[in-house]
Amino acid sequence: MTDASGTETKDLLAHVLLPVAHEDDALATAMQLEPYEPAHVTALHVVEKGGGVPDKTPVEQSEELAAESYAAVRRVFPDADEHTAYGRDVVSKIFEAADEVDASAIAYRTRGGNRLMQYLSGDLSLKLITNADRPVIALPRDGDAE
Repeated sequence: MTDASGTETKDLLAHVLLPVAHEDDALATAMQLEPYEPAHVTALHVVEKGGGVPDKTPVEQSEELAAESYAAVRRVFPDADEHTAYGRDVVSKIFEAADEVDASAIAYRTRGGNRLMQYLSGDLSLKLITNADRPVIALPRDGDAE
């Protein structure tokens, strides 16, 4: 794609990375992305590893959760790819995955919660938006399945 000045630009929706947390989140997020008709979608699930402390859930359970999430995304985008990342810093894993799959953009839905919960969780949305090296699309929360 070329802009008005003749500079080569990248199609924002050419390859969208879609981070998902669980099956309901995956379906709701994919449904919010669908009207924008991305050319290609890669669903991402980050398995949070403890980094010296016990994991939140056993790896096998987390991988099963990832598989359920990918299946939910494929109900909306049948040709979606999947990418599983492992680590403690979810945002950095999202950025690494975006590089690995050469995503043109990252699309996500906020997980909600009050300001205190956002503060305690490190406000992942703020980190995602302010530290990204590519466009980040914040999808509407309408029609929550959660």
